Amino acid sequence: MLPNGKTANREFMEHPGAVAILPIDKDGKIIFVRQYRYPVLNETLEIPAGKLHSKKDNPIKRAIAELKEETGFTARSMTHILDFWPTPAFSDEVLKIYIAKGLEPGENSPDEDEFINWTAIEPKKALSLIAGGKIKDSKTIIAVYHYMLYKEKI
Repeated sequence: MLPNGKTANREFMEHPGAVAILPIDKDGKIIFVRQYRYPVLNETLEIPAGKLHSKKDNPIKRAIAELKEETGFTARSMTHILDFWPTPAFSDEVLKIYIAKGLEPGENSPDEDEFINWTAIEPKKALSLIAGGKIKDSKTIIAVYHYMLYKEKI
């Protein structure tokens, strides 16, 4: 039912939600992953992330698992910083972003259909990559900007 009393059909996708992790290494660099994304036919530079298995999945446990899976890193601390709706026009997905600190290296174990490499980038360089259109992934842009605005409080 619309505000004017008329009805309209809406199609949308129910989504269990997702997590994204902004890993910060001991030198203050952000750990990014490079991976090919078929829908955009391009390799992307983005922060580690993954879909929840269900609406009941524990987001912090999923964030810990995704960080390890995609980068090999484990973190001494994982702090939730914000939630957002990536595509509210057609999905109920909520994406939760965490900052990971106290990183310890290890072996990554991507899914068999994932070919992921990680790289560490200075935060100011990440901002210039965003401004230059080299980073186009929304969760990554939101996480980097949020971190740069509020890192003294995190």
